[in-house]
Amino acid sequence: MRPILVPLILIAGCGQLQDVGRAPGFSPLEGSYAHHAMYSSPFPETSDPSAPSDAASLWTSTRASLFGDRRAARRGDILTVVIEIDERAEISNATDRSRTGNSSMSMPQLFGLPQRLNEKLPPGASMADAVKTQSASTFSGDGSVARKEKLKLRVAATVVENLPNGVLRIEGQQEVRVNYELRELVVTGYVRPGDISRQNEITYDKIAGARVSYGGRGQISDVQQPRWGQQIADHLLPF
Repeated sequence: MRPILVPLILIAGCGQLQDVGRAPGFSPLEGSYAHHAMYSSPFPETSDPSAPSDAASLWTSTRASLFGDRRAARRGDILTVVIEIDERAEISNATDRSRTGNSSMSMPQLFGLPQRLNEKLPPGASMADAVKTQSASTFSGDGSVARKEKLKLRVAATVVENLPNGVLRIEGQQEVRVNYELRELVVTGYVRPGDISRQNEITYDKIAGARVSYGGRGQISDVQQPRWGQQIADHLLPF
């Protein structure tokens, strides 16, 4: 067991040593859903050949016209996601329960049987108080939850899929590197074209199945995490 464990520890340590003195690299855009949506050819738009040509008119029905609808609606289009989270939750519960029970049974006279039985019982025992029980139970519980979250961000997302029911699946990713710390913001979910504003923006509360991830990687984030050896020990040690 030991000869196998030592090389694994050395390999894991060398994997982290190669990042010493280097800034964290950006995630590649090639191969992502947004990349494929950008480079895919859109379906051709059908038009009526008998309609007059409006190529020289300012009032065309195309999206590039002066009053055209430029909101994201097709695969490869870009829209702005506005994330403003300011939530607070406080929950407090208290439970008290108490129960007391008493029961007794005595037979002072029953055809003279108690007196005859008392003669055969040990000294001090009597059938006058045959059975007497007492019980008491008490339960008390208290719990509270307090949470506060505040986040305000804006990120550009790409329509990566047009679903059969008209809903759009979007995906946005943003990375900002300052010195040796990289901040990542990822947003995914499903939106209705009608919920997109005329400014081509949508708020996070109108995104179904929203997944918002805001974090980072780099020297500061690495110091804030416990060492991988300590994490392994926390999972393996039973105490």
